[in-house]
Amino acid sequence: MSVTTPDYFLFLATIFLAYWATRRWRLASIGVILFADYFFYAKWDLIYLAIIPLAATCDFFIGQALEDFEKPKARRALVTTSIVLNIALIVSSRYVPFLTSIAPTRHDWHFSWVLPLGLSFYAFQAMTYTIDIYRKLAKPSSSYLTYLAAVSFFPTTLAGPITPVHRLIAALDNIRVTLGSKDGGRALFLISMGLAKKFLIADYLAENLINRVFDLPKLYSGGEALLAAYAYTFQLYYDFSGYTDIVLGSALLLGIQLPVNFNKPYLSANVAEFWRRWHISLSNWLRDNLYFSLPGQRSKWRPYLNLIVTMGVGGLWHGPNWTFLIWGLLHGFGLAVARGFEAYRGRRKPSPNPWFRTLRIVGTFHFVVFAWIFFRAPSLRGAFDFLGQIGTFNMSFPNVTFAYLLVLGVGVAAHYVPAGWYKRSVDIFSTAHPLVQGAAMALLVVAIRYVVGTGAAPFIYSKF
Repeated sequence: MSVTTPDYFLFLATIFLAYWATRRWRLASIGVILFADYFFYAKWDLIYLAIIPLAATCDFFIGQALEDFEKPKARRALVTTSIVLNIALIVSSRYVPFLTSIAPTRHDWHFSWVLPLGLSFYAFQAMTYTIDIYRKLAKPSSSYLTYLAAVSFFPTTLAGPITPVHRLIAALDNIRVTLGSKDGGRALFLISMGLAKKFLIADYLAENLINRVFDLPKLYSGGEALLAAYAYTFQLYYDFSGYTDIVLGSALLLGIQLPVNFNKPYLSANVAEFWRRWHISLSNWLRDNLYFSLPGQRSKWRPYLNLIVTMGVGGLWHGPNWTFLIWGLLHGFGLAVARGFEAYRGRRKPSPNPWFRTLRIVGTFHFVVFAWIFFRAPSLRGAFDFLGQIGTFNMSFPNVTFAYLLVLGVGVAAHYVPAGWYKRSVDIFSTAHPLVQGAAMALLVVAIRYVVGTGAAPFIYSKF
């Protein structure tokens, strides 16, 4: 069930009404969330009703044992069991089809195992529970049902944001029994913005140039390939941040505030800053649970290698393809360069010249655009063909319309809107009369129906 479909919003409205109607009775309201979680999974496939409760139950009791055991070896064995269990979920849902496709098999037997929904984000979120208890950053939940509802919280199922489970448990245990009008208005604003980003910008940019050029780059000019690379940079941002806005709004309607996942990433002055602004929950997870776990952090050169290894693993997490690996290694190299530059600059006073930061922002942006080409290309050959077309320097644009440039221009401008302007817009909408809010959302629906002839394309990160 995609979060852009009418079915999802009917489902969300039903859960919203049931949740707040039962909020005075904690067990009943937790039951509503748990039902919503499992119903959401079941809409993808009934097999999740066996996989998710079993995995979650194991982690729940591992968390209890981590609190009871004091011996370091026993605690390491317990948290390792949880990590292995959750990594097995990722591998089984994402990599078994790939491994079986390349493994030799008998001619009369073929193994088939394909799940419609990857479990990466569930597994990452689940691991925060046992790892935080192991590190003594959190206490295990006293309620089995609350834990089950939190670890599989349905808005975060498809693509995060990855939220520490103990924070979700605390939010569900909150004694608030009503939703404030300002929070409700802010939730509707986020959902509306997410829909506008997805339908009016991301899907339009993809359907009218990006998909065709990346699939068949040799049929297009170098100028069109270059424009498609820039356009994809913003398509991916609006697709993923649009999804995140809908998710944040959905959770806020239930009184739960999820962490921000994007903060104007294309204003970054280096790759390290980019990863502090892009997919923040995943980059924090990789930093805290992979990078800091690698040996040699106190040596002079190993941290640089560890950055490259971490991002290489992050690239392969997106899929077992050379394109994702190269994308990850490029960013790992970029992070290593940024770390080296910061170490060098630490011995000097930073330049106060704003033009110097502007040049760094422009340079970082183009590095990110270059790396996105490998991320989007269907194959390594496709990526080199795409780059080869740009290298022809044929700057003609026969397949680019004025409407396309207008939508891309709006997308670029909206990304660089000052944060104060955005906050002011949220405040105005969230405090407006409900009739005004309803009218604004109705106009958005009309605009979407006018611009989009068919349904929404799947969210890019839903396949990860």
